[in-house]
Amino acid sequence: MQCLNDLVKEIKACHICEGLPLGPKPILQAGSANARLLITGQAPGTLAHNTGLTFNDPSGDRLRDWLQIDRDVFYNDQLIAIIPMGFCYPGRLEKGGDKPPRKECAPQWRDRLLQVLPNIRLTLLVGSYAQNYVLGKGQVTQRVKNFQQYLPNFFPLPHPSWRTLAWAKKNPYFEQEILGELRVLVKRVLRL
Repeated sequence: MQCLNDLVKEIKACHICEGLPLGPKPILQAGSANARLLITGQAPGTLAHNTGLTFNDPSGDRLRDWLQIDRDVFYNDQLIAIIPMGFCYPGRLEKGGDKPPRKECAPQWRDRLLQVLPNIRLTLLVGSYAQNYVLGKGQVTQRVKNFQQYLPNFFPLPHPSWRTLAWAKKNPYFEQEILGELRVLVKRVLRL
């Protein structure tokens, strides 16, 4: 079995999705086989691409707020691995927003990464792309509402973009009930 550091180096040198608007620049966080929490989102945005740091944008701020953990804990690769469905910024849609993650990425790398991260106790599935890849086709709202049926391995979450603010108003149970349970579970998994 390949070691984690060698696999991450191989991923960071990946060019299977040549032709992206900003070019290939794989971004992930996987620094220790001891990581206990895995965050799986869709793909880096332009700010993450520019800084080389995943969730380094307002969506990341919102996600950290949901989890009630600070940047130091969030970016502690001894505790948390962050493996998006696509490692490179996919570009913008004509109507606005980012394109979906490239389809080549997750099949190429995801299973290999999970094999070298044996201590993951919980995976946060952030948004529809992560949920559909891992759990099969379904609706984010129903999965979030029924999160308990995916435990102890997975916790489905909406994507923490600005669009989620309107979604949260329509689904007040998310902030009133689910976030509290999420925070307790994350702290337990991270032993904080």
